[in-house]
Amino acid sequence: MNRLMTSLVGSFVEAWQELRIHRTRVMLSLIGVAVAVCAITTVVGLGAVAEQATIEQSERQGGRPASLALYAQMSDGTAPPEATMQDAWTSVIARYKITYASRVINANQTVQFTDGAAPVNVIGVDREYGTMHRMTLSEGTWFSERDAVRLAPAVLVNSVFYDRIGRPNLATHPTTTLVGAQNTTAVITGVYPSATWDTFPAMYMLYDTLAALSVDAPVDPMGYGAPAPQYEMWVPPDLAEELTVAVQRDVQAALGTGATAQINRQDYASFNGDPYLPLKLMVGGVAGLVLLLGALGLVNIALVTLKQRIREIGIRRSFGATAGRVFFAVMMESVVATVVAGVVGVIAAVLIVKNPWLEDLIGQGQVTEFPAFPVEAAILGLVCATVVGALAGLVPALVAVRVKVIDAIRY
Repeated sequence: MNRLMTSLVGSFVEAWQELRIHRTRVMLSLIGVAVAVCAITTVVGLGAVAEQATIEQSERQGGRPASLALYAQMSDGTAPPEATMQDAWTSVIARYKITYASRVINANQTVQFTDGAAPVNVIGVDREYGTMHRMTLSEGTWFSERDAVRLAPAVLVNSVFYDRIGRPNLATHPTTTLVGAQNTTAVITGVYPSATWDTFPAMYMLYDTLAALSVDAPVDPMGYGAPAPQYEMWVPPDLAEELTVAVQRDVQAALGTGATAQINRQDYASFNGDPYLPLKLMVGGVAGLVLLLGALGLVNIALVTLKQRIREIGIRRSFGATAGRVFFAVMMESVVATVVAGVVGVIAAVLIVKNPWLEDLIGQGQVTEFPAFPVEAAILGLVCATVVGALAGLVPALVAVRVKVIDAIRY
């Protein structure tokens, strides 16, 4: 055992000494490997950030896993009586101890701008909606308990709305006028970013506040009449199926005959299979291609430089070095070199991926929880560097073993 360890350590030391002697050759080899390892590690790291951005965007639209949406209507297609539905909803929330739940309804509200009145889509929600849908604000804060008792209702507007009113300082408590049977002054308490494709003003308002205002009737975006409110719950994924059956049953019983209650899961994790498999496959394909190019470059350099060392190898063989020792020494030079290059490449990849400017560019202001640099990406980079070094050193090592001593000395 001691002899094996001594031989192994000696091989590493010998490989390191050879690397120091052939610094120029090593540097040329390492540049390509370091770039390849940096590229593959960066691609994997950026893939994790891009996946997080996609997940957060999906959660803003469909909610966090597992998000259940409850729809209820009477046999004639109208919404159930508000009081009856509210009692049924409150009852199931308390019975099953659901912490995060929100009512959601869409309405149109006419808003007075400086350039004239215009209809604005307003979404009525409860405070928990912000957590359930990972809502982020570019300015201001999400609804609080105080907003429920304001004399002037609080509204959160999108950036298109905010730009249209001149982007006033929220510290000055800017207001906007809601036009209706009786005009209402609302206070703007926050601004949320608009999607790149969204060019129309919109706003959020607390559900109870919206219901108490004299607003236009809720509208169905598809044009089929006034929709019933939607009721959302954020529950543990492992309890989603059980709660779906139980809540649907209880609400149906509370509403009585002539009513229909239906629960659908709407978060991204409800789809069959991995919804991010195409992204992962694309990242893996690019990473594999980058690694292959780096390995080919290293093999070419190793083969070219080996011809310059044939005489050296012949002299070592003539002094008693075995074929196995020569094979291992030549291959270990590549392995040690690529491991060093791998460390450099991983460090460079970490600096690139965690660069604040690059994170903002990828996140587009939509990512609130940037993941730490994935450890698996760093490990992958080092493993790839080691494997590439072993494979790149294998061919030169085989060539070195087949060199005849007398021919090598004459070379």
